[in-house]
Formats: sequence, C-alpha cells, structure tokens
Amino acid sequence: MTFEERRENEQTGPFSPLSSKIFRMMWIATLCSNIGSWMQEVGAGWLMTSLAPDPLMVSLVQAATTIPFFLLAVPAGALADILDRRKYLIATQLWMAVSAAILGVLTLTGMTTAWTLLLLTFSLGIGAAMMMPAWGAIVPELVRRSELQSAIALNTIATNSARAIGPAIAGLIIAATGPGAVFVLNAISFFAVVIAIKKWNRSPRTSNLPQEQLRGAIRAGLRYARHSPELRAVLARGCAFFVFASAPWALLPLIVRQQLKSGPGTYGFMLACIGVGAICGALLLPRLYGRISRDRLVAITTFTYAAAMLGLAYSTRVYEAAPAMLVIGISWMTVFSSLMTSAQTALPSWVRARGLALYWVIYTSGFALGSVIWGQIASVIDIPTALAFAAIGAFVGILAAWRYEIGQHDVQDLSPSLDWSPPLEADTHAMDRGPIMVTIEYEIDVKRQREFVRALRHLKHVRQRNGAYLWEVLCDINRPGLIVEIFMVESLIEHLRQRERMTVADKMKRDIVREYHVGDAPPKITRLLGLTHRKRTRLR
Repeated sequence: MTFEERRENEQTGPFSPLSSKIFRMMWIATLCSNIGSWMQEVGAGWLMTSLAPDPLMVSLVQAATTIPFFLLAVPAGALADILDRRKYLIATQLWMAVSAAILGVLTLTGMTTAWTLLLLTFSLGIGAAMMMPAWGAIVPELVRRSELQSAIALNTIATNSARAIGPAIAGLIIAATGPGAVFVLNAISFFAVVIAIKKWNRSPRTSNLPQEQLRGAIRAGLRYARHSPELRAVLARGCAFFVFASAPWALLPLIVRQQLKSGPGTYGFMLACIGVGAICGALLLPRLYGRISRDRLVAITTFTYAAAMLGLAYSTRVYEAAPAMLVIGISWMTVFSSLMTSAQTALPSWVRARGLALYWVIYTSGFALGSVIWGQIASVIDIPTALAFAAIGAFVGILAAWRYEIGQHDVQDLSPSLDWSPPLEADTHAMDRGPIMVTIEYEIDVKRQREFVRALRHLKHVRQRNGAYLWEVLCDINRPGLIVEIFMVESLIEHLRQRERMTVADKMKRDIVREYHVGDAPPKITRLLGLTHRKRTRLR
C-alpha cells in the first residue's frame, strides 16, 4: 500500500463523506425526501381506513408501493445505465412530486376515492422503483472509493432516521389537519432532491458508440450478473438474510400490541431504537472495516441479529424488548451496508445500476416473502414461534451461504482500462450485422499448457459478462503448442462495446494470459462476420 493510500484510509471516518459538498447536499435532501415518503405511507394508510376500512383495501396500499419494484427495477436499472443519470434522477423526482401533489390536492378538496388513492400510490411506487437503482449507482461518483462503505452507511442512517421521524410528524399533522397536508409536504420534499441534483456537475458520457437499446441493455445486465461470481455471491448472501431478517419488521406492531401490551407510543419508541442502533452501527463500521473480513463481519452480525430475534421473541416488557431492537438496528445496518458496498465494488460503471437493480429485487422480494411467511406462522401458531423459526433460518442461512465470498474483490480496479484497439474499419450501416466470431491464436510451451488454460478460464468470465454468448478453447491437432481462444458476440457494435467495457482489472487478467505466449509476434486475432445468420439475441 502506497503512502497516499495509507493516508487516504487514515482520513476515512464514519462522517468523512459529508466533507464533500455535493454528497452532503444529496444526503440532506435524501433525508428530507425519506421523511416525506414515510409521512406519505402513514397518511395513505390512515386515509384508506376512512375511505374503505376493509383489511384487503388497507393492505393494498402497501402492495401498491412494493409491486412496482418487482415489475420495474430491472428495466429501471437498464435505463439508468444507458441514459444520463443526472437527468434521469431529476425526471423520477418530478414524477413523484407531481403524483404526491395531485393526491394532496384531491385529498384537501375531498375528491379522493379509495381507488384514486391506490392509483396515485402505485404511481409513487413506480417513481421509487425507477429511482432506486440510479440513486445507488451515483454514490461511487460522489465519494472516494475508501469512503464508499461510510457513504452507504450514512444513506442507511438517513433511511432509518426517517423511518422514526416521518411517522411521528405525520401523526401530528394528520391529527391537526388531516392527511392531505402530509401528501403536499411529501411533494415539496422531492424538490429538495431536485435542487441538490441540479447542483451536481456530472462528467459527460465519453463513449462514441450509439446508446444501447433498452431490451439489449436488460439482456446485457442479466448476462453480466450470470457471469459475475462476485455479484452472484452478494445476491446469494442477500437471499440468505433478507427473508429471515424481515420477521421483526413485519411483526413489530403485533409484538407491541400483544406481547408488550402497549400502544402506538411504544411502537414509535421501538422504531427509534432501531434508528439509534443503525447510527451506532454506522459509527462502528469504519473501525471494523479492515480489521475483519467482510465475510466474517456479515456472518457475525447475522448471528447477532438472529440472537436478538430470539431475545425479542420472549420479551414481555419494554425494557426487555428495547435492547433487542437496538441490537437488531446495529446488525441490520452492518449487514445491509456490507452487502451494498460489496455490490457496488463488484460492478463497473457501465452496468452498475443494472446490478444494483437485481440487489433491490432480492431485497424487496425477500422482505415481501418473509413478511407473508412470518405473518402466517404468527397467526397460525404464535409470535414467539415465528420469530424463533426466523432466527433458526438465519443461523442456517449463515452456513448455507458461507461458500459465497464477498469483499474479496474490493482491490480490483473496475475503472475503464482505456486500452482499446483502433476502431474497426467497417461500414457504419453494418454495425448491427452479426454474429461476430473472434479467434485469438496463442503459441504456448507444451509444458505450461495446463497452467495456461487455467489462466485463460479466468478470462472466460470477462468475455462472457462483457458481451460474449459463446466461449471455447481449442488446440491444433497437428501443432500441440497452438491454442485458439474463440468467442462470439451478437453483432459488430456489441464487439466494440465489449472492448470499451474492459476494466483495468480485466486488462490485468488478459495481460496475464498473454504472458504465456511465446511467439515472436503478438497473438493473432481474427474477427469473422457471419453472412448467413441474423443477429443473435440468445442469452447464455
């Protein structure tokens, strides 16, 4: 580690990202917007109990908020990667501001119906689903790499703090004036984010290639996730945690009412304990990071989270439940922040929003599925049993997901290598023609052939996640020292994008492979254009 790197790490603390003016503005705006969103959720739920007190209609309010994540997160990630993220985020904020403002005006004038409320709530959910992948993708552009963990922790603090502050403010406003004012204030909160984003002078897009089409961008994102062991590890760890971690969140109202025999004040206090715990976790993370591997940190805090669920399951007094909720807040912050940081560092800029979209799908679907499971178990048996089963599941999840290592790739440099070959001389009208077959001929010492093939297999993931749908290694029967690498891409423009997507880490793997070449000239590269086949669209 160089002196500059050591100095940078020494200067990184839990609040160091706030020294960046643009991140500080974004963070404050995000806090205000999150408070408004939680006020909106409380107001919508309360209004529905007046318009249509049927339990199904009340539950549909929450469904209208979460369903868009399942439907739109992946295409939203693709749009955030192929469009200017700054303009894209402004558009999503304006969409949500208009939706909230319309709901506020209709409610203040007494014109809101149950179905109007659901429709506009669904509209707000669409905006949130379209925004989240892009919002996560811009964080590495706002802070230094060494500050990424702290920046994500601060954003999680903003979310958890808003979770405690928003409902409390909403309750006071609804009691004084009704839910209409809550919706209007939520609409205003989105403009704080718009102002902050407009202050951000983002670097323009540098590629000279045409933008990807939405369908192709979605396929490219899914292909990258399939062939990225690092991202798959994060998603696997998320699956093993979020389903079980959802139990305390889903059952907390019932815990307060039935086990603690208390009311909404205690419910707010329990949420505040989670928020305080999240802040404590954010303060601890920079001290832990670097002293313990992220894999062990996630495992230890998942174990702690499960133990706290067991403690909560058998708590009958507030003073017994509060410490458990505090530990849950600390553990939640640590696991969520560690997984999000691992996802961020596993993704280069060109596909970052698409990869984070998959993370958000895992997160929201895990919480939704878990809430249904633990709610059903609690209704059939009892709350302590549901929490105990969730805790046991979390323990098992640690063991089941242990082989998926995260955080091992943080040292990789995923910035563009800028080491591209000269542009191919081809008719621009033929850019969509394909498929393209690329062959690379290596002259290898026969004694080192197995060693070379092992190194080449590391390059296989690079080829596939950057655009190849077929990859093979062949040898010449008559010349044992001649090894040919073959891969195919859908079209000429995809081949150009493939080379443009190469990162510094990818280039290092390629250079290691080329060191085995013993020929006098560099490896021979041949590019062949298919003349009788249409452009391939299959995903392998």
